[in-house]
Amino acid sequence: MSKKRIGISTIAIHGGDGAHHAGDPVAPALVQSVNFVQEIGTDAGLLYTRYGNTPNLERVQKRLAMLEGAEAALVLASGMGATACAMLALLRPGDHLLASNSIYGGTFRLLTEEFTRHGIDVTLVDPFEPRVWRKRMRKETRALFVETPVNPTCRVVDLKPISYLTKEVGLALVVDSTFASPVNLRPLEHGADVVIHSGTKYLNGHHDAMCGVVAGTEPFIAEVLQKMVVWGQAPDPFAAWLLERGLKTLEVRVQRQNENALRIAHWCAERKDIKKVHYPGLAEHPDHSVAKAMLDGYGGMLAIEVAGGAKGAERFLRRLKLIRHAASLGGVDSLVSEPRFSSHARLSSDERSALGIPDGFLRLSIGIESADDLIADIEQALK
Repeated sequence: MSKKRIGISTIAIHGGDGAHHAGDPVAPALVQSVNFVQEIGTDAGLLYTRYGNTPNLERVQKRLAMLEGAEAALVLASGMGATACAMLALLRPGDHLLASNSIYGGTFRLLTEEFTRHGIDVTLVDPFEPRVWRKRMRKETRALFVETPVNPTCRVVDLKPISYLTKEVGLALVVDSTFASPVNLRPLEHGADVVIHSGTKYLNGHHDAMCGVVAGTEPFIAEVLQKMVVWGQAPDPFAAWLLERGLKTLEVRVQRQNENALRIAHWCAERKDIKKVHYPGLAEHPDHSVAKAMLDGYGGMLAIEVAGGAKGAERFLRRLKLIRHAASLGGVDSLVSEPRFSSHARLSSDERSALGIPDGFLRLSIGIESADDLIADIEQALK
């Protein structure tokens, strides 16, 4: 059976499996060992957990590569670890990175504070300004970094024109696709070279494992692996086991979250006490046409701006009963976070507003609960 004929759910459950034999466990075993008995005279085979080649990791990495349509994938200890090791595998001191200014706050700090200390020059650009990427490119530019959909504004960056440019000039296009998951977007199909995920989010989907994922060509993943080993970013085997377990329900979870979020976004858009709704599935969203063409689903993430600014947001959060206030996203439980105290806490109010995140802005991660119950919770919190 060819890859094109295998559905995402089938890959998420069976991708990379070998032949089945009588007596094999249906549920994969957890191999919670730090090291393994080694052959004498060779470094081949299983050695040590920090090298990222434990049985649980090897199996789930094959599955993730298949989901993204990549040659190989690597699981790391966190999404930030995945971003750091992937970019350090691409960039050297003296290189220049062009990056979107609409990115997760932790990634913003990594690029603008840590990378500059390592001699890597970083230029942030508005990804929605036509031709900005070509205008800001230099002879030292080695890669372009984009996040789509964007955390927390839910803007959708069109990968097509950017990938045309990177292919023309021979640069690597790196895409953080955490908000979408492979169910809604597979960036390699749109010209990207490298895909990054915080596996803590949709891939695991249950708020109980922290990990990151990088997918790309086999030679590139080998480079990322070396960075992971040196920087100590290998995940624990139990996290890999939980990730594989979560992947089995990835498509059904994300499809339910797509449906719930779209319905809730339409409901919120009708409320006079909600100033603005940010969701690419709404026709009035600035990137609706891009999202419709590029995404297979509009996602489980949406944002709202409540009346009353910061005080209005705090009042709303205190009145919620079902949706809990927590910083993560993408799991089966619906969560809400306030970027001014989480992802963009280090920015001033003016800096956040310039990025489209004013006071009163709340990011909602819609889970798989009853949409009626979630709407009722939001409605009573607005009273």
